[in-house]
Amino acid sequence: PEHIRNIAIAAHVDHGKTTLSDNLLAGAGMISEDTAGEQLAMDTKEDEQERGITIDAANVSMTHEYEDTNHLINLIDTPGHVDFGGDVTRAMRAVDGALVVVDAVEGAMPQTETVLRQALREGVKPTLFINKVDRLISELQEGPQEMQERLMSVIADVNELIRGMAENMDDIPEDWTVSVEDGTVGFGSALYKWGVSMPSMQRTGMDFGDIMELEQNDKRQELHERTPLSDVVLDMVCEHFPNPVDAQPRRVPRIWRGDPDTELAEGMQLVDEDGDVVFMVTDISMDPHAGEIATGRVFSGTLEKGQELYVSGTAGKNRIQSVGLFMGSEREEVDRVPAGNIASVTGLRDAIAGSTVSSVEMTPFESIEHISEPVITKSVEAQNMDDLPKLIETLQQVAKEDPTIQIEINEDTGEHLISGQGELHLEVITQRIRDNQGIPVITGEPIVVFREQPQESSREVEGQSPNRHNKFYITVEPMDQEIVDAIQLGEVSMDMPELERREALQEAGMDKDTSQNVEDIHRTNILIDDTKGIQHLNETMELVLEGLQEALDDGPLAAEPVQGS
Repeated sequence: PEHIRNIAIAAHVDHGKTTLSDNLLAGAGMISEDTAGEQLAMDTKEDEQERGITIDAANVSMTHEYEDTNHLINLIDTPGHVDFGGDVTRAMRAVDGALVVVDAVEGAMPQTETVLRQALREGVKPTLFINKVDRLISELQEGPQEMQERLMSVIADVNELIRGMAENMDDIPEDWTVSVEDGTVGFGSALYKWGVSMPSMQRTGMDFGDIMELEQNDKRQELHERTPLSDVVLDMVCEHFPNPVDAQPRRVPRIWRGDPDTELAEGMQLVDEDGDVVFMVTDISMDPHAGEIATGRVFSGTLEKGQELYVSGTAGKNRIQSVGLFMGSEREEVDRVPAGNIASVTGLRDAIAGSTVSSVEMTPFESIEHISEPVITKSVEAQNMDDLPKLIETLQQVAKEDPTIQIEINEDTGEHLISGQGELHLEVITQRIRDNQGIPVITGEPIVVFREQPQESSREVEGQSPNRHNKFYITVEPMDQEIVDAIQLGEVSMDMPELERREALQEAGMDKDTSQNVEDIHRTNILIDDTKGIQHLNETMELVLEGLQEALDDGPLAAEPVQGS
């Protein structure tokens, strides 16, 4: 495990992640050097190639020799488009390092900030690659001085983002900001396949003056031969990203709330391949031949064909039918995958993205928190009634593969509603239902999802039991935004131990007495039980909660869900 690196490439849309991945694959001898940069090998689906964007995160494993030792690099190429941000969040759970790519001309963009936040929230270490440096020379005709200033300002922007996000993280041992001197920043052009960093300049003797000269004289091939991008980036990955043995002791307490003194916890901290199997599923994909494939990180133990494993939240065991590694679109079957790697397995029919799969029953990992909620909804109907059962099955499958999609079947109108992160997100999903499943569907106009919220405290409302002997009094009031944010970010939930939840609510600004009486949290609404000394209330509480949840899901103004009350 000391020679494994699990990394994700993340960036704003169109800053060059997939082109960079091509270079790394070519450097590892997995695709032809001539077509690298245009082949976009990690965009494995037809619609990704057509649209020229990455839609699904794709995995590949490659080897790289660094300081005379062969390293295994498990890489995930993630989408940059904001609609597919869920894939980035899930990929971050499986990796220990994030290579953030920034366009030299555009600089750090909104999605750059989002992917950095997603990485740091999961305890993933960032490094920076500034791409498209050739544009500064050929398009903007910048001199060495201007160019240096521009690159330094990009680095400063990224560091400011990292500093702002990392200041509340107590478990980061060292300073995670990036710097040219340390070798955690690389520059280059993924399209023309050259790259440099401080260590590579010292090794090859190339400096920015040489690069500008070769670039201006169109000697890009020579530039690529003298300082190939893949060597620079893969050396940076091997040197600066933590291996699983360094990373897991820090990451496991961050994403797992179980007892740290058990053998199981020790096995995860030590990346023990002989320990109990612990596998966290971060992605589910469909293969027409093999069925459902679950991809994720092996934290301890060794995955082998035929193992019977527990899946958190479901009864009974699932049997692994095959174990493999993803190589872009191809899946290579192997006999076993030891701890510290990213593996893909078939046969886990009960698993969803975020499931904990293990050989012994254990506390599951923290759920993967998606920052964004669905914002757009479309109705989907089958053109032919015969396709209806297949459509429902496909929609359930879609929701399983992509947790940022919400599927709702409205019983009153019989509509199937599909909600996602944006119009493109829904368009891609419906196109895939049509093309891959062969179901002709009609979709309605996209509508924006609304939420309702009380604006001030209500009067007290009285409710009577059928025998008129018992009365309930309920009031509704808006909740502080800080508490709503804490619930949305997963810092407060009913799954937490009560003491922890109380402290988290008090930190977000709730007073001590109120935080002790929290009865239920539904979406971002909290029910406070202010009754004193009443017997048998818990027997009817379930019914009260049921009524409340129904009212909150279907708000009084526009029948939209209520939040923040």
